[in-house]
Amino acid sequence: MRSVWNRSLAALGIILTISILSGLLLGLMAALITLVIVTLFLVLYHTRQLDHLQRWSVSETEKPVPLGSWVWEQVFANLHRRVRAHKEAEENLTTTLTRMREAAEAMPDGMVILTGDDRIEWFNWHATSYLGLNPVHDIGKPLANLVRQPEISEFVAHGNFGEPLVVKPARDPRHTLALQIIPYGAKQKLLVARDISELEEVETMRRDFIANVSHELRTPLTVLCGFLETLESLPPDDPEAPRYLKLMKTQADSMQRLVNDLLTLSQLESPQNPLKEAAIDIAALARSTYENALGLSAGSQQINLQIDSATKILGSETELASAFGNLASNAVRYTPRGGNITLSWHNTGDQAVFEVSDTGIGIAPEHIPRITERFYRVDRGRSRDSGGTGLGLAIVKHVVLRHQAELSINSTPGKGSSFAIRFPAVRCLS
Repeated sequence: MRSVWNRSLAALGIILTISILSGLLLGLMAALITLVIVTLFLVLYHTRQLDHLQRWSVSETEKPVPLGSWVWEQVFANLHRRVRAHKEAEENLTTTLTRMREAAEAMPDGMVILTGDDRIEWFNWHATSYLGLNPVHDIGKPLANLVRQPEISEFVAHGNFGEPLVVKPARDPRHTLALQIIPYGAKQKLLVARDISELEEVETMRRDFIANVSHELRTPLTVLCGFLETLESLPPDDPEAPRYLKLMKTQADSMQRLVNDLLTLSQLESPQNPLKEAAIDIAALARSTYENALGLSAGSQQINLQIDSATKILGSETELASAFGNLASNAVRYTPRGGNITLSWHNTGDQAVFEVSDTGIGIAPEHIPRITERFYRVDRGRSRDSGGTGLGLAIVKHVVLRHQAELSINSTPGKGSSFAIRFPAVRCLS
């Protein structure tokens, strides 16, 4: 395609040629008139095209580039290509920005973009929830005026950006936030607020677990050490020695039960320990649990067995035996002498239910939601005296979860308790 310059030179050559021919044929005056007329036409033509360009350039709406002719055709065509390329780039940039904002909105953390003077430029939905920001009114305002916690304002303005600030937001102190500042660009900052409440809860549980295990082991170890020191000072034929040895064995057995329960619980919680499934004859397992309960009770309570179902369960016999055994032994421990305990296996609708009910001391309603936590004790002294490790119901809970079952607890203080494991239809075999 010929350039505008070449086409303009060609037009000039044509004008001069027409003027010279007019001069030769009609005289000098005719040549000048022709030159003036053609020049005036060109000036008007270019002025008109420039007017189109000027009107388009100052228009507020996105009008299309004007259509040109002759030498302006190529100029407007090139401009149209530039405008189209710019619009495509702008659309791509808008799409990219939209995707980035959608990704930021999908992030589980609160994110706030701050200017160099700590004014809010943008924030996502979680920042609204965590920091109480309003997307309508708070854009452009100083963060310190909106989040009225001195430690947060100080951290944003002068904090050590290498270390997060852990704080409980004033608007909801039940949660714990970890705030991190990431500087970027021209003095801009990205404030990231992460809810670490669950991590804090897990850390608290870990500390409590270690403290509880240490406490549970310390008592029998202290007794053992005391008796060992006593035995060292006694003559070999002292008549008290057998009694001391028996008490030492009792404490050693207590520690052994605790260690066994800890190992069982660890295996149940491990993702590397999948459920080993088989068809379990629950009626036979209930009879075995009943016989063990009779041995543990030694005639102190009246223990009954009711088998009203032949349904088998798809699951782990070892795990279910542990769960059933823990429920039965708890009933024996917390039912006074002369009380009644009933083990039953029956169907309710499309569910199969193993239930242990007793006429024991019962549980107050405020304790029931936490009764399956590790080492949670309604009465710490009575639980330890009964020989429990504080892990039995935690083991039951995990066995129940691994079998997609449900543990329901009903209890009335002073009247007794009922613990029922309800197996869903998908686990029941005819």
